[in-house]
Amino acid sequence: MNVLIIEDEPLAAEKLVAMLKKYDAGISVLSVCTSVTSAVKWLNTNPSPDLGLFDIQLGDGTSFDIFDSMQIHFPVIFTTAFDHFAIRAFKVNSVDYLLKPIENEDLAAAIQKFKNVHIPRTDSADVHQAVASMVRAMKSEKKFRERFVISVGQHLKVINASDIVCFFSEEKNTFILNAEGRSIYLDQSLNQLEEDLDPNLFFRTSRREILNFGYISDIISYGRSRLKVKINLPGDSREIVVSKERVKAFRAWLENFKGN
Repeated sequence: MNVLIIEDEPLAAEKLVAMLKKYDAGISVLSVCTSVTSAVKWLNTNPSPDLGLFDIQLGDGTSFDIFDSMQIHFPVIFTTAFDHFAIRAFKVNSVDYLLKPIENEDLAAAIQKFKNVHIPRTDSADVHQAVASMVRAMKSEKKFRERFVISVGQHLKVINASDIVCFFSEEKNTFILNAEGRSIYLDQSLNQLEEDLDPNLFFRTSRREILNFGYISDIISYGRSRLKVKINLPGDSREIVVSKERVKAFRAWLENFKGN
């Protein structure tokens, strides 16, 4: 069996490869992709694997973006740190999941399930249906972060999520940009934030920024297949570039925005 792994944490990828080999020494890991970009490139230039093991949170987006970019013609097992309630859809849509930290017996059970049931009858439509159901379940059931309590010197500052213009990373640090144009340090990664924020209001434009819909002032075509978002702040105008891989999903997000 040929397997493609998409995982951006080297140690987690090494552990997963070792677990696969322990389960069946005949399994061939075709490649380990570490981002949405590298995964799409690999899938566009290589034959489809028999099975994919996709981590959901990646440095330049989520593995859902891969499904936005292309048709997937093989079954996928997702690996995720999400709570059980957020992944109920997998149980009824012929796509399995592994909740991190992954245990040997869970991996073995998931692969055996695909061998016995799913591989003979799973096609791209099944996979896309499962992903769509997953996203709907997450949006409808998850309680998203409404405010942040930030230490500013000796004081605690409460910031409502709706009042945050964007989150951005700079030199491996994460910051909040508020409506006054002030940057405030936040001890949390963008990947962690992406799980906590309401996807109806916030969008991950690139691996470096998460944008609030309410502060968009203009959107301009930029370069080849990219977009530049302008945000007006007091005495300043900030520009955020939507990465090429995220443009299609960004357009869909704009069209489907429902407001508060």
